[in-house]
Amino acid sequence: MPSRLKVVALLSALALCAAYVVWLWIPSNPGHAKWFPPGAPAAARPLRPRAECARRDSLRRALFGDLHVHTGYSMDARSRDVTLTPDDAYAFARGEEVRLVSSGGAATRTLRIDRPLDFAAVTDHAEWMGEVRLCEQPDLGRYDSSACRMFRGEKTNWLARILGLERYARIIGLIGLEGREPGLCGLAGALCRAGLASVWNETQAATERWYDRTDACSFSTLHGFEYSASPDRSSVHRNVLFRNEIVPELPISWIDAPTEMELWRGLEATCLSTESGCDVLAIPHNPNLSNGRMFTVADTDRVPVERRRLARLRARMEPVVEIIQVKGDSECRAGMYGVVGDPDELCGFEKVRAIRGDPPADCQGGTGAGALSGRGCVSRLDFTRYALIDGLRHWSELGVNPFAFGVIGSTDTHNATPGAVSEYDWPGSTGSNDDSIGERLSLSPRDILARNPGGLAGVWAEENSRDAIFEALRRRETFATSGPRIRPRFFGGWDYPSDICIRSERVAVGYQSGVAMGQVLPPRLPDAVQPIFFVDALRDPGTAEHPGGLLQRVQIVKGWVGDDGRLHQAVYDVAGSAENGSGVDLDTCRPYGEGNDELCGFWRDPAFDQTRAAVYYARILENPSCRWSWRQCLSLPSAQRPEGCDDPRVPRSIQERAWTSPIWYLPANG
Repeated sequence: MPSRLKVVALLSALALCAAYVVWLWIPSNPGHAKWFPPGAPAAARPLRPRAECARRDSLRRALFGDLHVHTGYSMDARSRDVTLTPDDAYAFARGEEVRLVSSGGAATRTLRIDRPLDFAAVTDHAEWMGEVRLCEQPDLGRYDSSACRMFRGEKTNWLARILGLERYARIIGLIGLEGREPGLCGLAGALCRAGLASVWNETQAATERWYDRTDACSFSTLHGFEYSASPDRSSVHRNVLFRNEIVPELPISWIDAPTEMELWRGLEATCLSTESGCDVLAIPHNPNLSNGRMFTVADTDRVPVERRRLARLRARMEPVVEIIQVKGDSECRAGMYGVVGDPDELCGFEKVRAIRGDPPADCQGGTGAGALSGRGCVSRLDFTRYALIDGLRHWSELGVNPFAFGVIGSTDTHNATPGAVSEYDWPGSTGSNDDSIGERLSLSPRDILARNPGGLAGVWAEENSRDAIFEALRRRETFATSGPRIRPRFFGGWDYPSDICIRSERVAVGYQSGVAMGQVLPPRLPDAVQPIFFVDALRDPGTAEHPGGLLQRVQIVKGWVGDDGRLHQAVYDVAGSAENGSGVDLDTCRPYGEGNDELCGFWRDPAFDQTRAAVYYARILENPSCRWSWRQCLSLPSAQRPEGCDDPRVPRSIQERAWTSPIWYLPANG
């Protein structure tokens, strides 16, 4: 090659690599290109009428949904050739067939959910929705720009293609160094602001169209968006959900609110304090990829009065956390710094960073960076169990627990396919990134093998309506599953009868004589020695084609802060047994051994200390079954299986599970 061409090639490569670095760096430096004018607050207006639900249960029933769903309106999904809309997402949730993108961008794959969901929310990224709209609509004045042509894949970069960075090259032109590209967005960002408003209005319209307002109350939709702050490539993302159709003019992105505190204050200003009927909450997700940032309280230098105010704001704004999704499990991790207790072998479930490569270092008492790119340390405060325990420490210091949260699961699908969680036939979740078995099972940098189909959000609600679901989230009477529709109940009190599990009226007694998951134990009775809990779980029956798994056992997890300041944990089996002889034949994926359709466990805390705050939650386990990746390996002739099928880091079997929200004991009630 002539020396001049070598220089040009080298400079081009350096420029592209620099652009890639810019892409990784951008989320670390937000907040300089805010909208002008800012989004208007929600305005009061009458709610649309709806019929009273024909079915209403005072003892509540389990509803299943997905509250973390992306469509082609999200920039990352659209850059992977996803074109499905919020209408398509809701149609899929109701059982209609959709066409998914395949290699080359053609929508030739079809998918239908095995069973319709009860509720769903489309939560497209607030960041860059307006830019995507400008590049998709010819009449908005930017359609033929170089950046938009590159984004749509019409203008290719040969060097990016050679280096495997074509997708990044497609999106770099849409993003300015301060979060928005002035050349694309126009004066004061007016064009992108108008584009965002257009997308937000269309999403609201779809969400309204699919809400069942008849007395059948068969399906509920919630308005929402994702706030995707990623400081130093660490995930501190939140999904923002509204109670009803009264919402602010625009979503709030990290560009407008660089920290979660600014997000909460923005939601206060544009929703909660408007007296318009607007109500809102935020749901943190993927703390497992936060490098310790999601549950680290950064205001310890403030005066106690201000710390208490901020802790109350956080607890009010974030009543639940997403514990499982396609990017892994966020319950717990073995061997974490400052955690004391017997090893919990079940903490190895779907650990995305364990499958990616060498185990990351422990952040110990600090924080790190880069988890979204597979880098940096992992912290105990990347996991809900230890955040719940750490919340007790804050409570003892402030009288307020900022981490008094319940749990849900969801998918984080970027295919507009809410609830597509079956291990039998998972089609991937990121458009053309994982649109074939070969892509999903390869050991490529895309790390699809490290992912899983995601989970479901469960709520106990009187009826299937927006208000009932939102109230369940508010009071934390929620649960998460790794995909199956397991239905767990968890109650705590001081005088439940020892035969509660064989009583037909046990749910009514659970409410009458104690509290359900998500609540603080009532004041201790004078003659009570220790709190009493019971867990009642029903298995997922599945479908005729794909029966659900049998239940193996039920556990109660207890956490507390010791005199040494360390976080203590203990796990108790309270029903069923790990020694039930169950397993799965890895040659056929046929399960074997004993199991249960229902398990109920009655348990008294044998190590109760009335002077010490504690948190309790239940974990319900199915018998072992084949992981999605091994099922897809078995579908191929052995000679045609990708290298991922033989990688020892990738488990071939899993134990599907459910988690309940916690119940707290506070000495103030003792």
